[in-house]
Amino acid sequence: MASTYATQFTAGPEHIDMLGHVNNAVWVQWMEQVATEHWARDAAPDHLDAYAWVVTRHEIDYRGNVKQGETVSARTWIPQGPRGARFDRHMEFTGPDGRVKVSAKSTWAIIDLKTGRILRVPPDVAARFFEG
Repeated sequence: MASTYATQFTAGPEHIDMLGHVNNAVWVQWMEQVATEHWARDAAPDHLDAYAWVVTRHEIDYRGNVKQGETVSARTWIPQGPRGARFDRHMEFTGPDGRVKVSAKSTWAIIDLKTGRILRVPPDVAARFFEG
């Protein structure tokens, strides 16, 4: 079963675009924050010191708008084990009305901080986020 992580964001004036709702670029920033928090919560301390992650691809579906002052619930999970250096992370942002406002799938690659190079995801790193 995949490890999940959830948090919330409230749209402030700095998140709102000229159309009166959360700007698309803000969703990407929130996606990175959720993924980073999930990594920080579940990774082993020595993994936090040894590795970092970079996005290699985003697929984002914008399904609704969120206005200033509204709070969204964010949830992320990794549905499958890694493929080499990469894995796919899924996310959903649900609005106050209970509807999914944004859903996304992002592909992340692991970097060895000592060498600065991409490497195959070590099994002990993957095990913290995905079992099965």
